[in-house]
Amino acid sequence: MPFRALGLHPALVQATREMRYSEPTPVQARAIPAVLAGRDLIATAQTGTGKTAAFLLPVLHQLLALPRGTTRALVITPTRELAQQIDDVCLALAYHTDLRVGLLVGGAPMAKQEKALRAGAELLVATPGRLLDHMRQNQARFDQVHTLVLDEADRMLDMGFLPDLKRVIARLPARRQTLLFSATMPPVIAQLASQILRDPLKVEVGRRSAPAVGITQAAYPVPENRKAALLHHLLRHTEMPSVLVFTRTKMSARRLARAIAADGFTVTELHSNLTQPQRNRAMAGFRRGDYQVLVATNIAARGLDVEHITHVISVDVPAVPDDYVHRIGRTARAEAEGDAFVLVSPGEEKALAQIERHIGQRLPRVTLPDFDYSQSAPDRAAKAGRKPGGPGAARPPGVAPHRSRTKAGSRPPGQGNSGGNSRPPAGQPRSRRRRRGR
Repeated sequence: MPFRALGLHPALVQATREMRYSEPTPVQARAIPAVLAGRDLIATAQTGTGKTAAFLLPVLHQLLALPRGTTRALVITPTRELAQQIDDVCLALAYHTDLRVGLLVGGAPMAKQEKALRAGAELLVATPGRLLDHMRQNQARFDQVHTLVLDEADRMLDMGFLPDLKRVIARLPARRQTLLFSATMPPVIAQLASQILRDPLKVEVGRRSAPAVGITQAAYPVPENRKAALLHHLLRHTEMPSVLVFTRTKMSARRLARAIAADGFTVTELHSNLTQPQRNRAMAGFRRGDYQVLVATNIAARGLDVEHITHVISVDVPAVPDDYVHRIGRTARAEAEGDAFVLVSPGEEKALAQIERHIGQRLPRVTLPDFDYSQSAPDRAAKAGRKPGGPGAARPPGVAPHRSRTKAGSRPPGQGNSGGNSRPPAGQPRSRRRRRGR
């Protein structure tokens, strides 16, 4: 079914073609008609299934029929990176309209955001804390909000944003449309939904705890103090064009990034100790392919849509099984294939067993014959100055060779699983106010 069959505005349909969206994903096909009909919505789906466009397309369609000059739609999301990604998709989808979009996130100058608010941006994408800052200063009117979208609601509650969300919701009109998108539905989310939604339609696509199709998973048993050496060994001896490495803490992310850089790889890092401009530069460079490796904390586990990630490596076992599912969901996007490895110490086997029960499968254990697992062993390969691995490098047993990133019959580039983060075609302006025909 093409997008035009959903009854969307022609300007939005044209944008989907330019972004190379071939046809609606299952969550888009079910959610868009319900939102256009005015229903409240609870949507749960696997990571990377097109949820962003599932709410942006119908919300933008509704805005085109409403008076301009005041905020009518509000999208709240937990992290700056996800907010910026949604903003990018929104700008691309609204390119042939005169709708204005504002981005309110921490770590960015307040003055520019205040200007967007005073100008009456019809749609705002915000993180909870920064949105409350503007509300407290009465920078904008929210009494005309028609639609509220809570994206990654479970993650917002995990990060402690429930009190902020309740304060924001208390400032909004009681009669409004509310859309709640969440990868999981724990009891606290169900309770929140019962309080703020009216007779919601429930849309669930796929088994929420299941990893995305196309991901090859493996566990690498290793002593805790040999994890960094094993990671270096994998990078040197396995073809890994684009790698996302997860660590538990921001300090370990920084130390590991520096060690990988010293080993001859191009690497950047992403964690909360960085300023917003530093985080923006890290993400932009990784998307462009300037860096082979991105070392990050869990702030990159959700919403990060980079289609070319070939490998996800967790150097620790997440304590929460859902975090593992979200981590590995950063690869195999846009119907591609990818590999996900987790380095597990003896003390983490119990946590890994919980993950395996959660996803309904046991991960194959891989032991490399040419790696010294002795807890006192030096990293002899690193000391010998071995050249980092690249195309054609030897692969240890159990490690899948690099594959073509796109399956036959998959969506063309630009149709990212989160709804796409494509920008308008090269040479077209990217101002925040889009005028039809420009």
